[in-house]
Amino acid sequence: MPILNTDTEHDPNKILPIEYDWAREYYEAGVNNNWVPEEIPMQDDISQWNGDALSPAERQLVEWNLGFFSTAESLTANNIVLALYEYVTAPECRQYLLRQAYEEAIHTDTFIYCCDSLGFDPEYLYGMYDRVPSIEEKDEFVVDLTRSIDRPEFTIDTDDDVREFLRDLVGFYVVMEGIFFYAGFAMMLGLKRQNKMEGIGQQFEYIMRDESLHVGFGVDLINQIRTENPGVWTDDFGDEIRELITDAVDLEQIYAYEACPEDAFGMSAAQFAEYVEHVADRRLDQLDLPTAYGTDNPFPWMSEQVDLNKEKNFFETQVTEYQSGASLDW
Repeated sequence: MPILNTDTEHDPNKILPIEYDWAREYYEAGVNNNWVPEEIPMQDDISQWNGDALSPAERQLVEWNLGFFSTAESLTANNIVLALYEYVTAPECRQYLLRQAYEEAIHTDTFIYCCDSLGFDPEYLYGMYDRVPSIEEKDEFVVDLTRSIDRPEFTIDTDDDVREFLRDLVGFYVVMEGIFFYAGFAMMLGLKRQNKMEGIGQQFEYIMRDESLHVGFGVDLINQIRTENPGVWTDDFGDEIRELITDAVDLEQIYAYEACPEDAFGMSAAQFAEYVEHVADRRLDQLDLPTAYGTDNPFPWMSEQVDLNKEKNFFETQVTEYQSGASLDW
């Protein structure tokens, strides 16, 4: 059956025989990567946060990233449940969407755990969406991409409808999870490399492993819909998607410069801006679109740990790199 099936006679509850093996593999990899935040001790983080181990710039970086991710994970989960699940009717793809929704709940729980551990006022942490313009602009940019299919009367009947749906998928899988998350990942893991806030850093490592799978699934879902709906992905539409991605890079670079002042743990905001360009070129390449930047990766240790080479090699190797959260080896 097609990914987007409007045939009311089809029973989406019949998952066998599985048609999209790649979707099933993502589900199995997610299960093997299972973890919960309470597995990770936070006492050292609490001591550093309550002491003088962090500079004012480093404290701001932690606050802003926790504030952004705490709302972004909820936005992503809501999009899965309220928008995508209704229209993606292939059972094995729905199974993965349910797995991803669970992982987004784990990520949301992570920020509750961090907030409680560090003694944040929840209104302060979760209010950054309204208080910090660069965070608000990123979230609004993605939400705006879903306004069409979020209409109660939206249906997938025409090529234009499929394009609206693909625009939503690009917005959340490629832009939100595949670009907007990655400067924050690099910041928090860079801080961990300085032996600061290592508990939060480890949780971000686990989140990034999940997100690498989310991005891979989203890109494969987009490309499968393109294959099954020839003529929908026109040159003009490809240009539009490419422009969305480069606009997203501009927003993420603004955030990088504001969230990471120059004196933060020896890594410059300019390097984070370069990293965003590098990641964006990877996303464009995954969508068979021309790259835009040609920027080298300023943080090769990101790929060495869990980042882009896991995405690249996901189907080139056996899924042995993903283990249960309690036994992940870094």
